[in-house]
Amino acid sequence: MTTVSSVFSEAPQVKVSNVRPLEKDLYKMMWDRPEYRVVAPGEHIAHEFLRQAKPPKGASVLDLGCGTGRGSLNLAFFGGLDVTMVDFADNCLDEDIRPMLETQKHALRFVEADLSQPLPVKAAYGFCTDVMEHIRHHHVDRVLDNCLAACQHVFFQIATEDDVMGQLVGHKLHLSVHPYEWWLKKFIDRDCVIHWSKEEKGYCLFYVSSWIKGEDVVDAGVLNTDEETIKANVEFNVQRDFMQVQPHPTNDQEVMIVGGGPSLDKHLKIIRQKRADGVKLIAINGAYKWCLDNGLTPSAMVMVDARPFNARFTQPVVDHCKYFIASQCDPTTFDGLPKDRTYIWHTSTELLNGILSKHYKTWYPVPGGSTVLLRTIPLFRMLGFKQFHLFGCDSCLDENEVHHAYEQKENDGQLVIPVNVGGKIFSCNPWMISQAQEFIDLIRMLGNEIELNIYDGLLRHILETGASYADIKEI
Repeated sequence: MTTVSSVFSEAPQVKVSNVRPLEKDLYKMMWDRPEYRVVAPGEHIAHEFLRQAKPPKGASVLDLGCGTGRGSLNLAFFGGLDVTMVDFADNCLDEDIRPMLETQKHALRFVEADLSQPLPVKAAYGFCTDVMEHIRHHHVDRVLDNCLAACQHVFFQIATEDDVMGQLVGHKLHLSVHPYEWWLKKFIDRDCVIHWSKEEKGYCLFYVSSWIKGEDVVDAGVLNTDEETIKANVEFNVQRDFMQVQPHPTNDQEVMIVGGGPSLDKHLKIIRQKRADGVKLIAINGAYKWCLDNGLTPSAMVMVDARPFNARFTQPVVDHCKYFIASQCDPTTFDGLPKDRTYIWHTSTELLNGILSKHYKTWYPVPGGSTVLLRTIPLFRMLGFKQFHLFGCDSCLDENEVHHAYEQKENDGQLVIPVNVGGKIFSCNPWMISQAQEFIDLIRMLGNEIELNIYDGLLRHILETGASYADIKEI
């Protein structure tokens, strides 16, 4: 990190060979220099990781490129975490930390490993500070992939300026110096959920989650609309200068996501109580009008479906409600919405990247699946929320084969399929089955990044019983 410049105005002159040693040998040389140990970025940024990730006590963490180990020590002691330190230089740890590998073995351990190779250890969280800028340019993708494969959620701090300390040994240490936008694109290209990010002078920060099985997650999100219409919608909508959604710090507020499932009416009392208690109310699609009809003003309304008939769901516009509309939505969806309370966001699909790159310097795609519910969860996680209550998110019909809590003729007459999920029979439209399958992948990916309470239907059954992807079968 560039903060070392505040410690050394001028590095000592050392006569060395012009031939660059192997990276492992180079850093062994660096760790033998006491001057290199003065600043440990992980030590100073550990509190930010704890604030953003909010890992539960005892959660497993890999300190990827741990260096001195002082960052790991902070995570173990202040966060109560189970930390494995990973580095390819076996002399990197401070002398006063080495004995702790024996005295604190329940919380601290060290593994010698090269991040350019698949890692021999895995954990729920990764902590990677002052590492990526040291990676050779042609190895960056490989190292990122290995870090994201080893950890479900990873916090990165990456320097964006040249180093100073390499002068100690006559070799440049920061080999991949790139701006915030360059690193952001690396995470976008990997379909990461970008929960939070920040650009500072000399470095940038990211807290992201990666898909465990990306091939199982529907990425397109075009929702019954042809690609050319989707692209035309996005081209038009991004020109209207609505505010773009950006990642926010993690908070402790609870949110309700209210969908349109048939169980919605029977939970009206508890929804009203939670709203009165200050819980944020997020309405999706037609549930927005249901809320208004029942005297509930949503905190936010979310739309993603690009079909023109969905434009009716954003009306009427009410005070104190924010509108989160996907860029792929029909342009009429945005008509009449207040510019100061309307936010545009983008589904994570390759289809849109070329269009978005022409209009935005940076953007934050939202992965999650083929329905509005499956996008709303990661969208609001990116906005900082972790605690979710799901009402009317049934993913099934009721006993009378009613598909919504309100009239929605577009779904009338759809094919109804009985499915056996964990020994219980549910009646579902095909898209409901798809949503349930994708929901499993979503919660597997987000893991303890979110706390979910589901109040009815197939999705609740899946969450309660642990029914797997393979359990969803037509009978």
